[in-house]
Amino acid sequence: MSKLKNKVTVVTGGNSGIGFGIAEAFKNEGAVGAITGRNEKTLNHAVEILGNNFISIPGDVTNADDLENTFKKTFEKFGKIDALVVNAGGIVDGVPLGTIDTVTEENYDSYMDLNLKSAYFTVQKSLPYLNDGASIILIGSSAAHRAAPGMAIYSAAKAAIISLAKGLSLDLLPRKIRVNTLSPGSIDTPVFGKIVPEEQLAQVKQLWIDITPVGRQGLPSDIGNAAVFLASDESAFIVGTEILSDGGLTNISLMK
Repeated sequence: MSKLKNKVTVVTGGNSGIGFGIAEAFKNEGAVGAITGRNEKTLNHAVEILGNNFISIPGDVTNADDLENTFKKTFEKFGKIDALVVNAGGIVDGVPLGTIDTVTEENYDSYMDLNLKSAYFTVQKSLPYLNDGASIILIGSSAAHRAAPGMAIYSAAKAAIISLAKGLSLDLLPRKIRVNTLSPGSIDTPVFGKIVPEEQLAQVKQLWIDITPVGRQGLPSDIGNAAVFLASDESAFIVGTEILSDGGLTNISLMK
């Protein structure tokens, strides 16, 4: 398996969940590179699994100095960067989502900082280190296309990510750097444990399974396989677009 042989990658939030699934799929296709995250324990565990060709770099994607450090260290270690996966985002620890009558300005800023602003500046900080012809993959969400109770801010941020990929692609055309969005649906990761009480976890997962046309939740490896395609030369003619890896959740209705 060598679709990414000799390619150097950076995966933000690569220490668990979807990010780790992407890093592992990259490794299986011959890539080397770096994963980042805020939790050093899970970072170290992830690197043990990925092996010697990956390094871990602790950092917070909402911190400009941490972003600069990520790309500088990766470049110093490997001499180039061919693919960037802007994956870090999602639920902000300790900051509840809610309807517009309950969300504070501080809560709003926390979600936009993590899910939109950090993506923009992750790309910006990577540019001095990225190869011409590199692939940038922004991780979106099927939530960008579907309203759900209490999810307006998160959904809006992910909708903006889809638009961002288009605009950044135009900005980076002179360097032949492609920017695309990869949007997961419901993926079976530890994030469910952050937002759903343990006693309701199985029920909530089953609800997602029931409305997903393929009849199951996605796995991190499903997103990893799609990311491999976008990072590889096989997707050289795909620029500024979105791939939905959601089991049909967005585009196929199960209503009878």
